[in-house]
Amino acid sequence: MTSVRLTRYAHGGGCACKIPPGELESMVAGLAVAPLRGAATGHGLLIGLEDGDDAAVLSLDGDRAVVSTVDFFTPVVDDPYDWGRIAAANALSDVYAVGGRPLMAVNLLGWPRDTLPMELAREVLRGGHDVAARAGCHVAGGHSIDDPEPKYGMAVTGIADPARLLRLDAARPGTPLSLTKPLGIGVLNTRHKATGELFPQAIAAMTTLNADAAQLALEAGAQAATDVTGFGLLGHLYKMARAGGVTAVVDAAAVPYLDGAREAVRDGFVSGGTRRNLAWVTPHTDFGRIAEPERLLLADAQTSGGLLVAGEVPGAPVIGELVARPAGGPALVVR
Repeated sequence: MTSVRLTRYAHGGGCACKIPPGELESMVAGLAVAPLRGAATGHGLLIGLEDGDDAAVLSLDGDRAVVSTVDFFTPVVDDPYDWGRIAAANALSDVYAVGGRPLMAVNLLGWPRDTLPMELAREVLRGGHDVAARAGCHVAGGHSIDDPEPKYGMAVTGIADPARLLRLDAARPGTPLSLTKPLGIGVLNTRHKATGELFPQAIAAMTTLNADAAQLALEAGAQAATDVTGFGLLGHLYKMARAGGVTAVVDAAAVPYLDGAREAVRDGFVSGGTRRNLAWVTPHTDFGRIAEPERLLLADAQTSGGLLVAGEVPGAPVIGELVARPAGGPALVVR
């Protein structure tokens, strides 16, 4: 089983295989409607489709809200167990990104049963189960299909305090920006797919849960956050700045990177998803004198990245700040 290179069976890999953000927004335009409210129950949608938050949140009563999300993707690494762990951590991250706690998950699996051994699929599921168990989240079955391209992920249900949510539209001027994991996951994964080289530092980052980061953010009083995944730091930060009507100023020198990330960009290991991310944010960004390699790293399509928090998170670097947006000013400034 260890000789099978799963990434060879996928046209993309991890969150870099997402539909590009501009195309996605055009596709769902007009689908967001006024939240439905049950006259008898008082249930209401607190976070929905409007700003592209990481998960949906539905109020149950004054003290409880249910969180719902789903995430799946094609192989990002060749090892099936690691892929399962990464995919599960990535799906659980959406719950943490809105301030919730995951309770239960179900598996989503697409598998080319005539091409790849089912033993590999079992290893993928085992990896997902082990990470969910570490998060205290039950895994209860799921759904599988025969698929020419392997895919795996989870639909996750969680719970949150409706008065302590992390949401995109709560970004306010005068707030620092913290990043809880280094960037560079995408370019290292692209190099792995092309060459087979192993990058344990990327595996460690992708399998680290965002549970502690979310808890620290809430304890610090943060109200706005997102996780950094397929749209890159700049793409997710643009969504936050747009939703809050602010300008996000990034200090490029303060952004942390995994070892080997800069070399991977230098050697051309940049995914199409990363280039599409950069093209999407460029019209809304003042890059000043920032060169293209740095721009690509800031737009790098991450898989199971860290939290980007409007507020100071203990132990996480501050990479910029939110400021009031001048009339006609850009959503993002990188200096």
